[in-house]
Amino acid sequence: MCWRVLEPAHWIESELKQITSADNTQFKALLKLVQSSRERRLAGYSLLDGVHLLQAYQQQLGAPEQLIVSKSGAETPEIQTQLQSAANVLMLADPLFKQLSSVATPTGIIAVIKTPRREALPTALKTCVMLEDIQDPGNLGSILRSCAAAGVKQIFLSKQSVNAWSPRVLRAAMGAHFSVEIYERVDLLALARAFPGRVLATQINAKRTVFNSDLTGQVALVFGNEGAGVSNELLKCAHTTMLIPMNTTTESLNVAAAAAVCLFERVRQGQLQSGKQ
Repeated sequence: MCWRVLEPAHWIESELKQITSADNTQFKALLKLVQSSRERRLAGYSLLDGVHLLQAYQQQLGAPEQLIVSKSGAETPEIQTQLQSAANVLMLADPLFKQLSSVATPTGIIAVIKTPRREALPTALKTCVMLEDIQDPGNLGSILRSCAAAGVKQIFLSKQSVNAWSPRVLRAAMGAHFSVEIYERVDLLALARAFPGRVLATQINAKRTVFNSDLTGQVALVFGNEGAGVSNELLKCAHTTMLIPMNTTTESLNVAAAAAVCLFERVRQGQLQSGKQ
């Protein structure tokens, strides 16, 4: 698509294909992607809502398949910048765009991308996080974000965990998806048994704390379901179980908070080991 430097109102009307009817075939297909994780999996596409997620994708993986913009959103300078280099753009009337957006106040731009799924496990297992039956999208997104910040690249999700590429997980992770390696529907028992380093699992009644456990070197940090924790079967694969000490009036930590504590305790221990303060 060839873009001309014109006033926004002119190029919006002259350059972009606009959809104003909910009966439009393309709009119906997009709505299915928004509403159904099964549809997203079968189609192989995911949706990135907002400029921040789009930019994170572009920095790591390049151009999206398509940009969807609202009529009002296309008039904003930030979105206009995106449109100038886009090859495939579809503009929706604001009420239609609102039906696609995953946020209360629509961002004005959604990118359609090919989901970068990894079907095969990596040949070389590194320090990683294993997540068993995580159900809350916000928790998963936060964990992915903490992994990216702590430098842990490989994340493995059990078969019963929430879809890592759902709009809510993408929003909570704030672009972390594109700087880590996510493996879904993994047999964690087999993976833990084959892991070449040490497997460390969180357990509420463990005898050691995360702060006096060795988290350095090649480790797999295992976190379990929000209500049930790590299963007994997976705990049996752990070389060490550990707890996070808390005030006695607090029963447990949110799994995303627990993961963040462990990940950054590993960072702290690594800095001490290397002589950094």
